[in-house]
Amino acid sequence: MKVLVNDGINPTTQHVKCRCRVNLSELDGWWAEDFEPDLGWALGDGREHGDDPAWDASEAEALYDLLEREVIPEFYSRDERGIPTAWVARMRESMARLTPRFSASRAVRDYTEQYYIPAAIAYRLRLADNGAIGRHSVDWQHELEQKWEKLRFGDVKVETTGDQYLYEVQVYLNELDPNAVRVEVYAEGIGENGPIRQEMRRDRQLAGASGGYVYRSAVSAARPQSDYTPRAIPHFDGVAVPLEIAHILWQRG
Repeated sequence: MKVLVNDGINPTTQHVKCRCRVNLSELDGWWAEDFEPDLGWALGDGREHGDDPAWDASEAEALYDLLEREVIPEFYSRDERGIPTAWVARMRESMARLTPRFSASRAVRDYTEQYYIPAAIAYRLRLADNGAIGRHSVDWQHELEQKWEKLRFGDVKVETTGDQYLYEVQVYLNELDPNAVRVEVYAEGIGENGPIRQEMRRDRQLAGASGGYVYRSAVSAARPQSDYTPRAIPHFDGVAVPLEIAHILWQRG
């Protein structure tokens, strides 16, 4: 549910319109990232509720309440010149703080710096020395495809020490080169914080188990232990995972 209010008010003339946007929207997508009470209004709790009719009814009531008690009064509350000063202040804040973050120029810059330039550098590296790195990466992918299905987790031990969880995980690599796989403890991001990806250190080889290793790592105990899951993903310098090879193995308790 999204209400976008484009206001045609201009504080100096009634002949030229200023197309400014104030948002009233669900807390999803970009609005979940940058919502602030002085920029607009938000509906819901930011979670998925499916097709629950009770939730739809609750949000509809919340929408009408916001419109009646806040949005419409602010728009029609005007000074002696007919200008809704609070509304104009909200528009200006929205333009000043949101436009630099959510604009075509920012998107083009991000794509260029974070994707296009790194991709061009990676391409040149793969071409170097008659494509030596490219050939090695293809050989690595072929080996991974053949052996990945037999990759598995063994026992997982977790201890709480002070403000950390200490993980000890058994991984059976099925004759894969240990350097071809990255084992890590993963937790989904919360709010503005990105996901946690803590790489695990290969501690020792399991006695009597070909390709079996013990991995260890510590992560913050500030979040519930249930948020964290060990996982194994492919690893090769210069190969984009999961874009170029989309394997992943999650440990399930």
